[in-house]
Amino acid sequence: MGPKDSDFEGWAFPFPGVTLIKDFVTPEEEAEMVRLMDGDPWKPSQSGRRKQDYGPKVNFRKRKLKMAEFQGLPSFSQKVVQRMGLYQGLKDFRPVEQCNLEYSPERGSAIDPHLDDAWLWGERLVSLNLLSATVVSMSQEAPGTLPLGLAPSIGPDAFEGSIIGPSKTVPCQEVEVAISVPRRSLLVLTGAARHQWTHAIHRRHITARRVCATFRELSSEFLPGGKQQDLGQELLQTALSFCGRPV
Repeated sequence: MGPKDSDFEGWAFPFPGVTLIKDFVTPEEEAEMVRLMDGDPWKPSQSGRRKQDYGPKVNFRKRKLKMAEFQGLPSFSQKVVQRMGLYQGLKDFRPVEQCNLEYSPERGSAIDPHLDDAWLWGERLVSLNLLSATVVSMSQEAPGTLPLGLAPSIGPDAFEGSIIGPSKTVPCQEVEVAISVPRRSLLVLTGAARHQWTHAIHRRHITARRVCATFRELSSEFLPGGKQQDLGQELLQTALSFCGRPV
């Protein structure tokens, strides 16, 4: 939505595919999850991040994977995954991989704009944001113009997709959407937000230690009816045993 006192005040453009669930875990659950994460080693990652992986070893370029030392998601995630199923849009979400990323302002942590793999990973990306709030920046090249419509009123009668229009277009080569992600909230990306808009965390938006646990599901190739359904079933059985340690 356009900022107040600008030429775009009262105008907006449709941005489907983003769901934010605030207070998904309690402060006590957050503290216990981070305590258990910190009981295992964090491995150095790119751009000042550290990581813990619970998933198969994957070569995305060659489209090959190995079970290797994968023993499942961590035990402390079982309650979190069960709770996801209580929400609309996540009732059938069965994660097969969890990646914990730690961000620190002292290390200049960030993550560049990117799209997650779509050969192995499926439709929904689900991230649990812990310890501090941040901003997820989503960007896309525009085809020269951006359609705008009148923004919906804010209130109980407003609903997703209620933008009126589009009523006009404006010149635009690239657009970035900043999504404020509070502490202890769950962010879900689907559809265009998952496949067409890159997502990033800019260095300036890391102001304190932040831990993000991202859960990924299988693509259709690894689900029943897909050409690798047997491997997919093995991966799911292992993942949802919740007996894992970082690999």
